Amino acid sequence: MRRLAAAALAAWAGCAPAQPAAVAECAKLGKEGRECLLRAMRAHPAKSAAFWEAVQSRPIDERLGPAPAELVDYLHLDNAANGFPEKPRASRPSAEFMADMRGAIADLPSAVRRAFDATFAGVWLVDDLGGTGYTDTYVDAKNRPVGGFIVLDAAVLGKFTANAWATWKENTPFKPGGGWTLEARIEDSAGDNRRSAIRYILLHELGHVLAINRDVHPRWDLQPSEVPESARFPFYDLSWTVNRRENRYASKYDDAFRERRWVVYYRAPKHFSRDMVPIYDALKATNFPALYAATSPGDDFAESFVTYVHTVLMKRPWEITIRKDGKVAKTYRTCWDEPRCAAKRRILEDLLR
Repeated sequence: MRRLAAAALAAWAGCAPAQPAAVAECAKLGKEGRECLLRAMRAHPAKSAAFWEAVQSRPIDERLGPAPAELVDYLHLDNAANGFPEKPRASRPSAEFMADMRGAIADLPSAVRRAFDATFAGVWLVDDLGGTGYTDTYVDAKNRPVGGFIVLDAAVLGKFTANAWATWKENTPFKPGGGWTLEARIEDSAGDNRRSAIRYILLHELGHVLAINRDVHPRWDLQPSEVPESARFPFYDLSWTVNRRENRYASKYDDAFRERRWVVYYRAPKHFSRDMVPIYDALKATNFPALYAATSPGDDFAESFVTYVHTVLMKRPWEITIRKDGKVAKTYRTCWDEPRCAAKRRILEDLLR
């Protein structure tokens, strides 16, 4: 099966521009360099529905493998445009890793598999992505988003069990020190393995795919100021507004949760570890089920999707424990049985019927 997948992907190669050269040419334009990169991304073969047609004819659990050359090329553009220094390359995963990948897909509830089948262009593996996972849309000839593809960093995933990965991720917004620690638990001991980590990360990225063409939030390739004032998005409208003067999304909770704007994942943290408890206290007064959900409208939906499927449909644990000098200072759990998240839960239930 891996040889068949590799042969199909090799047939796509040969038409993409040399990525380092494209990045270098755009860099020569100074302040205009980012727009140059964004134009190259919009015109790239990996953004075209035609590019993914062959993949979508396969069964779901065969839409995965090492990233094709064109996709790696596209990721170089995206990293350069968004300030990530990493230079992705196609992964060459072991047979054991691929068995975990297929097992993670097989574990997904049938309602989830039905929901994304028609718009899912596969899971593609790279090393040195600059994050754990990545999702983007592909468009038809009229530039309408019609589906999405997922990229996972196999080198990162190969290092972690589920709880170790979740703990690493949830610590990234905070500078360590002062006797403060944060532990995340998303599996019991029997399920704390790489397969479970892959499944959880995959569910987050599938949340992004599920959002395509379902009007749950604005398109993520639009600037906030480009979102029509008359547009309505049932899920997004529960938590978000547009600050048109500053061209950014604002949470409806920002007056009480001022720290939210400076919560960042996977990059240099802007909060100290002593901020963990007040930040999670503020989060508890919102309808965001996880801290990552509070960072953007797209990640709000993806984190809501993964935590809902993981805890409600799959009956798995999800818990954040913050300690000071070894003593528990705060425990935070998702909100799916609480009134604060009831409206979001109803939307997810409708999407997964």
